[in-house]
Order: sequence, then structure tokens, then C-alpha cells
Amino acid sequence: MKKKVIVMSLGGSQIIPDNVNVKYLRKLKKILLKHSKKYKFVIVCGGGSIARKYISALKKEKINEKLQSFAGIGATRLNARFMNYFFKIDPKHGIPHTHTTLKKYVKKQNITFCGALEYKPNQTSDSTAADIAKMFDAEFINITNIQGLYTKNPKKFKNAEFISKISWKEFDKMANAMKFKPGQHFVLDQTASKIIMKNKIKTYITGKSVKQIDNLLSRKPFNGTIIFG
Repeated sequence: MKKKVIVMSLGGSQIIPDNVNVKYLRKLKKILLKHSKKYKFVIVCGGGSIARKYISALKKEKINEKLQSFAGIGATRLNARFMNYFFKIDPKHGIPHTHTTLKKYVKKQNITFCGALEYKPNQTSDSTAADIAKMFDAEFINITNIQGLYTKNPKKFKNAEFISKISWKEFDKMANAMKFKPGQHFVLDQTASKIIMKNKIKTYITGKSVKQIDNLLSRKPFNGTIIFG
């Protein structure tokens, strides 16, 4: 039986918040290897604080947003290369930079890491992941540093309410209530929201708890948000 592809967006803040998050990555590796018997995974790595530091410095120098985005793309690819090594995957020909190369890698292996692919304006690694989910007709899991979607930023507002399920249309409204900027913090960027809504991609947002990711992949109840319907 052909394995179903699951696309994950792994925030850079989960990989290297300050120092490399080795303890967490070991747990994640164990879970992904366990579930790779049933699924193929494409994991799109974010740039996290490395990308934001580069972008911030370029912004101070009044460098245009396109070049700020290129710096962010470079950080995502650096993180993806590192994750390959961490999983003992030797990307002999480098990490995929195009959809065509990515397809070849997914045919050959159960776990494939990549960063951003070709440059497109107003995108983060989340929209790359949503685009890849569209390509493989896959479910999309966004692993971020909060448990799921809230009515406002829970780190700033104590009265933020948790949203366990939301429609594609309502989520798109929330995403587009803010203006895009490179290195932004919202759980999914505006382009990703449009892609998942247009292509009806079942999307999950969950925190970094490996237990919740395991539950989700085991099709058990999990703490997080479902964007669907």
C-alpha cells in the first residue's frame, strides 16, 4: 500500500530557540521514526530566531524586504540541513530547493527535510509547507511554540481564549487581520491560509509537546487546533 504523505511545518524556535534543543529533537525523532512505518513525512523547517536576527539587522540598515526574505530563506535551509544530519540522513545532493527535487526525495525516503523552496513574496516556511501539502494532497501539521490557535496572542494577553476548531474561512479572516512582514509570529502566514482554504487542506496546529504530536499521528484526541470545513 502506498504511504500517505504528511507535511509538517517545524518552527525554527523548536529546533534552536537559543542553543540547539537536543532533548526535544531526540523525542521528535523517536516519534517520527515510529510513525514512518505508516506515513512519509515532509518536514519544512522554519528560520526561527536566526532568521529574525538577520532580518532585524537588515531592517536597521534599510535593506529592502525582498533581501530580508532571502536572509530568512537561508536560515530555513541551514536548519533543514542540520535536521538531516541529526536524523542521520545524508543529503548527498543537498536539501531540496525545488518542488521537482522534493518529489524525487519523497519517493526514495520516508522522512525528508527542507527549508523554503523558490522565493515568493509574502511567504514564510508555513506557506511553503501548505504549498507542499497541496502538491501531495496531504494533511498539514504546524508545530509551533504555543498549544494552538487563540483569539489573541496568549503570551501578551491573559484573557486570550483557546480555539480548538475553526473553519478555513474564519481562520483566513484572522490571518488577514494583520499585515504580512518577514519573520512574523502568527501561527500561519496569510499565504498559507489562502492555500489551505482554496485547496481544502485539513490542517492541525499543535505545540511542541511530542506526546500531542504522537496522539495526533495515532489518530487519538490531542491538544491543539483543527482547521477544517
